[in-house]
Amino acid sequence: MSTDSAVFASVTDVIIIGGGPAGMSAALVLGRARRSVLVIDEALPRHRVTRESHGFLTRDGVAPAELRKAAREQIAAYPGVAFIEDSAVEAEGVDGDFRVTTAGGTIYRSRKLLFAAGMKDLPMDLEGLEDVYGKSAYVCPYCDGWEMQDRPIAVIAGKHTLHLTRTVAGWTDDVAVFMNGTDLPEEDRAQIQSRGIPIYEKPIARIESEKGETSAIVLSDGTKIARTAVFFAPRLAPGSELPAQFGCAVMESGAMIVDETGRSNVPGVFGAGDGASQKYQVAAAVAAGSAAGAGINFELLDLDWERKAEEAAIL
Repeated sequence: MSTDSAVFASVTDVIIIGGGPAGMSAALVLGRARRSVLVIDEALPRHRVTRESHGFLTRDGVAPAELRKAAREQIAAYPGVAFIEDSAVEAEGVDGDFRVTTAGGTIYRSRKLLFAAGMKDLPMDLEGLEDVYGKSAYVCPYCDGWEMQDRPIAVIAGKHTLHLTRTVAGWTDDVAVFMNGTDLPEEDRAQIQSRGIPIYEKPIARIESEKGETSAIVLSDGTKIARTAVFFAPRLAPGSELPAQFGCAVMESGAMIVDETGRSNVPGVFGAGDGASQKYQVAAAVAAGSAAGAGINFELLDLDWERKAEEAAIL
C-alpha cells in the first residue's frame, strides 16, 4: 500500500464497493439504521446499455439512469450515507478494521465491508452484437421478453442453451437456435428439434441491424436468416477482483459465495447483487442488497450491544 496515499482518518460503519441497485439498496437500509456508510462507485453500471429496466415493482420500464437518480435522491435523506465516484483497487484488514484504497489514492476505513460491484461484460467477439445489445439483443427474458414478444427471435448458443431456448419460447412461437460453432448435448438437441425449433450449426459471420434493431443473422456460408431480436448468454467477469484477492470463496463464474444475508466466508465481508449470485435482475439485486444491509446491521448491533455491556460493567 502506498505510503503517500491520503488516509481518511474516521472509521465508518460500512464501506460499500459498488453503487448499483444492490449497493444502493444496502445503503438505504443501513442509512435508515443510523449507520455511517461510504459508497465507492465508479458510475459504470452494467445495465447502462439498456433503454429500460423491467420487472421492478413500481418502477417497471424506468430508464436505468432515472432509477439511479431517484435512488440517490431518496438516500440523500439519510445523512449517514456518503457517495464518492472512484474505483476501489485494494482492500485489506480484518473484521472491525478494514481499509480500502481507491484509484484516487485515498484510504478509507470501516468496520464492515460489502462488495456490490456486480459483474462486467467481457468484449463481445461476435460482429454486430455490440450494436444491438440493450436495444434488440438481451440476456434475460424475464427482463426484456415482453418487449420482444411474438418476434422472430434468435437464441445464440452458449451456457445452458436448452434452458434459454425453453424460456424464450414462452414469449414467441418463432425461435431459432444458432450454435455458432459450439456443441450441444444430443438430449438437448432432440428436445429442441422435437418442438419444431430449427438449429443452425454454422458459425455466425455477423448480426445485421439498423439503429440497434436486429434484422438478420448472417452465417459463415452467407446464409441470411431474418430475425428481429436476440437472446444470448453473455461472457462475464467479476466487476471487482478484490473479493477473490481477499480470500472470499467464489463460484466458477467468479461471483462470491454468500449466505441468505450476504455473509461470505471471510468474517465481516459481505456480498450482494449479481456479483454474488446467478441472478441478473434489478429486483433480485435490490432484494439481495436489502438483506445484506440488514445482515450487516445485525452484526454491528451485536458488537455495539456487547461494547455497551462492557462499558456499563466498568462504570
